[in-house]
Amino acid sequence: MKKLIFILALISLICVGCKNETATEIITVISPQEVYDAVYNNEKVQLIDVRTQDEFSEGHISSSQNVCVTDDDFKEKAAKLNKDQPVYVYCKSGGRSARAAKILKDMGFKEIYDMQGGITNWESKGLPQNN
Repeated sequence: MKKLIFILALISLICVGCKNETATEIITVISPQEVYDAVYNNEKVQLIDVRTQDEFSEGHISSSQNVCVTDDDFKEKAAKLNKDQPVYVYCKSGGRSARAAKILKDMGFKEIYDMQGGITNWESKGLPQNN
């Protein structure tokens, strides 16, 4: 009986570990160059700038949509995106996009990419943007 309980406990721990591993794989942190390559080589990419409207107006990555993560209606606007297509998020330096990526994961998005270092890192690499 003790062996059976031990085996069941071990299987439970393994299953919990597998579940957590899968959840973290949904959000992938990638470099600005990887975002550039994905956006400019694939028409089905959803690129989301999660900064404020004022920040977005000062300059943003071409073809990005502005859906501010700090706005009360972020989830409502995000729900209009296609959960089955890859979604790429960025902010100024990476903090807000990480928050947005978690919310999107919780909403059921399947493939989420968070740009490392935000638009600040993008600019430091000399990649193009709209001003």
